[in-house]
Amino acid sequence: MSGTRRIIRQTMTVARRDFVATVFTPTFLLFLLAPLIMAGFGAIGGLGAATMADSRDRRVQIVALAAPEDGARLVAVDKRLRGVFRERDAPPPLRVTTPRADVAAQARALIDSSDIDISAVLYGPLEAPTVLYGAQGARTASYLVELADQALRIDSAAGAEPVARATRIAVARETASIGGQGQAAFFTVFGLFFLTLLLAGQAVGTMAEERSNKVIEVLAAAVPLESVFLGKLIGMFGVALLFLSFWAGVAFNIGSLVPPELARGFASIGPAVGMPAFVLLFLAYFTMAYMLLGAVFLGIGAQASTPREIQMLSLPITIVQVGMFGLSSAAAANPGSWVATFAEVFPFSSPFAMGARAANSPELWRHALAIAWQLLWVAITVGIGARLFRRGVLQSAGPKMRWWPRRGSGAVEAAGEAVSP
Repeated sequence: MSGTRRIIRQTMTVARRDFVATVFTPTFLLFLLAPLIMAGFGAIGGLGAATMADSRDRRVQIVALAAPEDGARLVAVDKRLRGVFRERDAPPPLRVTTPRADVAAQARALIDSSDIDISAVLYGPLEAPTVLYGAQGARTASYLVELADQALRIDSAAGAEPVARATRIAVARETASIGGQGQAAFFTVFGLFFLTLLLAGQAVGTMAEERSNKVIEVLAAAVPLESVFLGKLIGMFGVALLFLSFWAGVAFNIGSLVPPELARGFASIGPAVGMPAFVLLFLAYFTMAYMLLGAVFLGIGAQASTPREIQMLSLPITIVQVGMFGLSSAAAANPGSWVATFAEVFPFSSPFAMGARAANSPELWRHALAIAWQLLWVAITVGIGARLFRRGVLQSAGPKMRWWPRRGSGAVEAAGEAVSP
């Protein structure tokens, strides 16, 4: 055999060996289908966010406090003008209400209503109306002024063109709006998802580093493996809390420098349970989500011995987390639905969905039940993770366990021996 043919044969033997070692593993199938799975879960997350925006828009209204005859004219003009809008660009539905004695107080009470979002309120004579509007109601305020102007033209003479001289007043809500609570719910789900995925993933890298430099064997010889597992989980959680505290302080200081005009725009966004209770619940649900995901990452990370295996094993966990994000986003957009109930009960989506519920609903007793339920699953996950950790660490110095016999492995190994000097 010539030298060239021998080099080609040895090269192809090594290539075949590496190809078989990579492809004939269960995790390679997940790696192969990862783009399709992630695209599907991304679509779920986008659908949840779009559903939240649509549900918020359906709860917004504009109100005209007008006498019956003026109200009838406004409704007629509104019906005619809506024909020029596309459905997604149309103003919120118009509601005509009979004015009371203190019409200004009535209009302000409608703006601050907690039952439905009122974008703008028109009151007073159509010739000189007053329009109150919220942080995002400038466009609807202009539409109400146009309604009043067109209503005046209905009964005007042919040559007269009356113009409504309106007074527009921007007001800030005293409480969070329903749409603002929905936005807070979505931000909560995204924040919990981002933080847990970013911080819990460090556990895998730490595990790989300590397995490569044999630190894990030293720890396992000194203390029980269960203590090593829990110690690592708690230590990494402490790092996560430090990270969260640092950026919370940065956000608070930046928030104090926000211009008053911009701050008023965020006044309608807030949790239904109140900010102090929401902060405590956010920390509790972050703890539950981190412990659930951190235990899984540590348990799975202990099974891998190379960076490539770590990437392939952590990919399915990341994909599942993206799915939980999409499910929780849909739950935040539809509070009280069967999707929300399922997301609140399913262990790995429960912290995200219940965090969104804290933003959407003022009830507190459900959170006590949810935290107890999540603590149970944290205990189960930590127990399973500790067993996987023990199995992975104890086998770290031994032969690698194969999930199934490889076809032709004997021939490949023999060829590999022939290549070696």
